[in-house]
This record gives sequence, C-alpha cells and structure tokens, in this order.
Amino acid sequence: MKDKLPPLNAVRAFEAVARHLSITLAADELNVTPGAVSRQIRTLEEFMEQPLFTRGHRQVSLTPAGEQYFNAVARLIEELRTATRHLKRPTKRRQIKVRAYTTFAMQWLIPRLASFHLENPKIEVLLTASLDPVDFQKEDLDAAIRLGAGDWPNCISYVLSDNLLAPVCSPALLATEPGLRSPADIAEYTMLHSIARPDDWAYWLEATGVIGQVDATAGMIYQSSSMVYAAAIGGQGIAMAQLFLVGKELREGTLVRPFEQTVDRGAYTYYLLTPKHRPEREDVSIFRQWILEQARLTRVAE
Repeated sequence: MKDKLPPLNAVRAFEAVARHLSITLAADELNVTPGAVSRQIRTLEEFMEQPLFTRGHRQVSLTPAGEQYFNAVARLIEELRTATRHLKRPTKRRQIKVRAYTTFAMQWLIPRLASFHLENPKIEVLLTASLDPVDFQKEDLDAAIRLGAGDWPNCISYVLSDNLLAPVCSPALLATEPGLRSPADIAEYTMLHSIARPDDWAYWLEATGVIGQVDATAGMIYQSSSMVYAAAIGGQGIAMAQLFLVGKELREGTLVRPFEQTVDRGAYTYYLLTPKHRPEREDVSIFRQWILEQARLTRVAE
C-alpha cells in the first residue's frame, strides 16, 4: 500500500488549481464543473491525509505541503506532456536549457513563459530548478538565473531586478491583536524564514533600528521562499519578501505590506547568466532579449 499511486484524475485537477490558484479557471481548462474539481481536490487531500489548499473567500492558496507537492507534480506532468507530444508528432522545435531557483520560477518566470512560447512557437524552454552553483563549462546549460553580486567567473551577467526587502503578511493578520504599529511590534508575531535566505530579516530589522528589540532568528523556517509566501498568505505569520517576486500577490491583495520601510540590497540581486566561453546561439539571444524586456516591464509596473 505504501507504493500506491494517488488518484490520477485528482492529481490532474490539483495541478490545474495550483497553477491557476483558482478552482473556476481550473474547471474551465479541464472542461468540467467547479464542483467536480472541488471533489477531486477533496479526494486527493483525503488520500494524502492533509490539506493541500487554504480556502478563502473566492480564492485558494497552497499550504506548505501543497506547495511542496505542486513542485513535484508540475514537473512530472510537464515531462508527461512533453513525452506525449514528442511521441505523437516529432517536434521541430528548438530547445534552450535554463536553470532558475524554484521561487523565482514559480513566482515570476513560469507565469510569463506562455507569452514567450506564443511569440516563439519553435523554441522550447527546458526549465529546471536548483540551488546548485552554475558551471557552464561542465553543464549542458544555455542560461541561468542566479542571485548574487554579478561577479560570476566565465559568465556574462545581466541585471533582472532590484532586490528590495520588506515584510508582507495576509490582510487578516493586520486585524489581529496586538497590532502592527511599529517595526518593534513584529516581536509579538511569528516571523517566517526561508532556509535559502536566512539573513533577510536581520537586514531589515537592522535598517529599521529594532534589531535589539526583535530576535531576527525567531519564528518558523521553510525550505524555500515560495513556501514562506504561501504560509504568509495563509495567515501563519509575517514573511520578509523580495518585492520583485510578490508583485502579483500585492496587487491582488492576498499579501499586504504593514510597513513602508524597505532594504535595498543594491548590486546583490537577480541576474541572467550566459556562458562567456561560447558564442550565443540565436535562440538564446531571443530568450535573453525577451526576459530582459519582461524584467523592465515589471520594474515599470512597480
């Protein structure tokens, strides 16, 4: 029994809801009713013996467990789609291989990739997620998105974003006692941390002058920033966000900023990297120009 597969129709419904964060949009895509999608989600949650979504008023968000499961399921379903497409009709699409972080991919890149494929139907982006360092001389990669100071050896680097840090939380959390009137009040709430970004809270608390009043390491720790943001949306505490990655949530109101103070990490931000030791292929050049334009539009919108 421990090797039993989950109900696959329910997994398909879960992937669609997690991707859209909407039962209605998932139902439209799957050509079924929202009620049928909800039943499939309940079936999967019963199978998993834990909730995968947090339900709100006309909206859903992934629980940390749901976020973790979606990372795996989305990759497997995309691999299945690709294998099926290749078997049914040998593709003439050209492929470029790109590595990014899970949070960057889910929060920013994946929602925009549909527009790239629409503009460039013959170019296929094979996107992988990893925290591992990039070595273009040893790995079969065309480009990577990395966080750093822009000084990677043997790489050409292009700035993608500003790296502004600020606390974010669910609107409902602001209504709870004792209230967030000053940065020092954060000590009365649960602070949410990412393993990959352990010092972000300390940077902000020091900049606001309350590092001695608030323990920068207190709170709950998650594997990735995307899990931290999901936990914040679910009302579990306050996250220290890279504002570049939560623009959609701030616009839609699932996250809000309790304080206006930000910390600018300056040159330490996200970059697109390409290898310096080999000529840039035309397809890679097209992708590079596209992602830099998307980054520019994001900064303008902010």
